[in-house]
Amino acid sequence: MLARYTEADVNIIGLIGERGREVQEFLEDDLGPEGLARSIVVVATSDEPALMRRQAAYLTLALAEYFRDLEKDVLCLMDSVTRFAMAQRDVGLSGGEPPTSKGYTPTVFSELPKLLERAGPGPGKGTITGLFTVLVEGDDHNEPVADAVRGILDGHIVMERKIAERGRYPAINVLKSVSRTMPGCNSDEENQIISVAKQLLSTYEDMSELIRLGAYRKGTDQNVDAAIYYYPLLEQFMSQQKEECTSLDECYAQLAQILNAGADASDQTEQPVE
Repeated sequence: MLARYTEADVNIIGLIGERGREVQEFLEDDLGPEGLARSIVVVATSDEPALMRRQAAYLTLALAEYFRDLEKDVLCLMDSVTRFAMAQRDVGLSGGEPPTSKGYTPTVFSELPKLLERAGPGPGKGTITGLFTVLVEGDDHNEPVADAVRGILDGHIVMERKIAERGRYPAINVLKSVSRTMPGCNSDEENQIISVAKQLLSTYEDMSELIRLGAYRKGTDQNVDAAIYYYPLLEQFMSQQKEECTSLDECYAQLAQILNAGADASDQTEQPVE
């Protein structure tokens, strides 16, 4: 979706350690002719040697830097940093390095910043917006690679299996996702909209067990009542088909409309809303 509908001048996509049968499917179905027309795809499938997978990641960033230095805005997508780390671990172990955390060698954690720090603005007008996927082992978001990457990048989007299991896509946990650059990019009004929506989601998640068990009584807490009212509306807002394309301004307008319309409806039904 991002590669097909982005406003960036060029897409640089690195498929590192990807399953071979999925590459053609991605190129033809997901990226499509529209996305492929302005994209360069670097592929090193999972059966390639570790050195090939490692170098494919560096080639992806080198291509992104080339177009950035031509003062173009580049979207760099890499799937995945974890498989790059695994390739670097194989190279390190074959060179006699000692395994450390979860079997990863020390060079894995020294190579990660060298790869990821290459994204960002250049000396001119060109930029690289980097989106790097990390596969967490056993759904542990504090495993070594995820922890190291989180400390390098400007934010993280957390996707959870349990959200996908209940049929909401993209399966993003908004409350666990963080962007350190978003507040500075938004207006005060947009930040306020995000803050209100997150407060409602957080309140609902805190009380979700009691709500599901039927142990919560309506009217006990006005904040919880408001969260129960808004939650299905926000869940619907966060659902999106892969063919859909919505601009950022449209997203904020839709979210503001949900919160305002919900407040009006709540007033009519005498439901307290903060």
